[in-house]
Amino acid sequence: MSGDESQQKRALRAELRERRRIMTTRELEQATSQLCAHLIELATRLQVTSVAAYLPATREPNIRPFLGWADEQKIRILFPISRDDGLLDWTVGDGGTEIEGLFGMPEPVGELLGPIAINDVDLILVPAASVDRTGMRMGWGRGYFDRTLGSMEQCPPVYAVIFDRELVESVPSEVHDKRVDGVVTPGAIIRF
Repeated sequence: MSGDESQQKRALRAELRERRRIMTTRELEQATSQLCAHLIELATRLQVTSVAAYLPATREPNIRPFLGWADEQKIRILFPISRDDGLLDWTVGDGGTEIEGLFGMPEPVGELLGPIAINDVDLILVPAASVDRTGMRMGWGRGYFDRTLGSMEQCPPVYAVIFDRELVESVPSEVHDKRVDGVVTPGAIIRF
């Protein structure tokens, strides 16, 4: 990757972090409600029995009400556990009990299932900083999800969860960056 793209990504991430930081409580609550309705609609439409999701950090789109709904529906939820080697382990969780994991991200407590456990899910929900209209996802820079998605032989649908204005015309990308099949925002479910 050229230094220009790297710099563009850093600048864009900083701008997106700031935009998220200045959202009002009311905006966040409204976004959460709409977002979770769309996630439930997507999971129902795809007849999901298992999903790989994540525990949102502060200022990430809040998918916790959806996780609660999925748990009530007896949908198996796999959550990522970051490893030092850049891979993700997975554990089954209810979206309730959590600790602070690597990089200060919330992680569930549970038995580690190893990196290939994700191969059995019907839907993968990933966090993102931004996604463009071709489905190119820009993460927060550590590459965990790109490596995971790149290693899967048969990948189920992958949807990034973002705020409406984080769906943009284009994002800077590198060779290893992975596209997603769609995005779920407070305003819409979009399949690419």
